[in-house]
Amino acid sequence: MHKSLSDGTSLTQSILERLPKNDATVILCTPYIHLEKVAALIENAPNVKLGAQNCHQELSGAYTGEISVEMLRSVGVDYVILGHSERRAYFSEDNALLAAKVDTVLGAGMQPIFCCGESLEVRESGKHAAFVAKQLEESLFHLSAEAFQQVVIAYEPIWAIGTGVTASPEQAQDMHASIRALLEGQYGAQVAAQTAILYGGSVKPGNAKEIFSQKDVDGGLIGGASLKAEDFSQVVAGF
Repeated sequence: MHKSLSDGTSLTQSILERLPKNDATVILCTPYIHLEKVAALIENAPNVKLGAQNCHQELSGAYTGEISVEMLRSVGVDYVILGHSERRAYFSEDNALLAAKVDTVLGAGMQPIFCCGESLEVRESGKHAAFVAKQLEESLFHLSAEAFQQVVIAYEPIWAIGTGVTASPEQAQDMHASIRALLEGQYGAQVAAQTAILYGGSVKPGNAKEIFSQKDVDGGLIGGASLKAEDFSQVVAGF
């Protein structure tokens, strides 16, 4: 929840001017009021897509203040972030609700970026792999293999975001490998290998290249570094 419309427009323009020419697909997930303006700015930008930060699970109705998938699709949204750690923590979004949102986004022909991750308490208990597995099983594993192939997964170690505690590239790799093994057990090796698993634990210019070099890390869900065009472009350059 940052930036006025004019500030968001300026940030987008600055990002587009600085983006390196590599194979990375860049998805700009902006606040709702920025979406239409950003869609126009990226129209001719190769490998740049538009994403929303959330949506409602119902197609329409008396849900004042909410945003439907049809509204998002009408302004050119390609991806929707679902289950971000802040949505889970501050708005009590649980696995069952997120399963419904996943179905709604897929039904609208868009791709969910499904977030999962554990708190410091869960990490220190040693139950982090099981905790994340439950999030995935209860929100995604009702999907057919065909539908699941439209899902992007983003792993967020909540304990390493804005806490001063840093997750190592090896810790990121370990959890990503665990997630991919879980997917292989459910959907087979081919689907698991093709699923993009992003890392969302305070990726910055200084650590992006090392994190992205890990075998099972396919990209990043970038938070604070995305608010500065130069920092964000350096993160993309590390891909």
